[in-house]
Amino acid sequence: MMRVFLSVTAFALAVPAQATVIDGSILQQNGSGAFVILDPEDILAVGEDNFNDDNLYAFDEDQNIELIEPVRVDIGGQNGVIPAGTVVASHYVFFDSVAGTQFGFVYFDAPILGIAALEGTMAATDFLANTDVIYIGTELRGLEHGDTVWIDDKDPHRLFVSWAGSSPGDYIRVFTEKSPGALIM
Repeated sequence: MMRVFLSVTAFALAVPAQATVIDGSILQQNGSGAFVILDPEDILAVGEDNFNDDNLYAFDEDQNIELIEPVRVDIGGQNGVIPAGTVVASHYVFFDSVAGTQFGFVYFDAPILGIAALEGTMAATDFLANTDVIYIGTELRGLEHGDTVWIDDKDPHRLFVSWAGSSPGDYIRVFTEKSPGALIM
């Protein structure tokens, strides 16, 4: 399995009934969390330690959008870029624990194209959120030093995460190919 490690200190990123995040699990942890798929149509605020538990969360953002301009990503893409003209589905994955650690995965219904894992790339891709979710504390999103995420080289539908929680948590945006389970927007 290929792992992509990021050192954060080296850098200053309407869903239908069937979900495009389709599965996940925490495989190892020092807590009592579970994998939870959130419904972005619920009244939901993400960030600023408002969950403070050991769960691994994921939800779908904007689905099947053709990119008008290229999008820079921290992991994946073609030389770190998803080109203009690509149809993408956007998903948000996070761990908002005060002191927990976890190793787990999230499984999507389409192959992963790239991941925005740092503050700058997450901010630059916020236009793909388009949900009723309220994103708070956006200046500290991304991965913290020592956290890792990687795309399973045997199954590009699976994203592995290995991270430790602290304030305000770990947040990433995952871009997959066109989702067969979502409508074109």
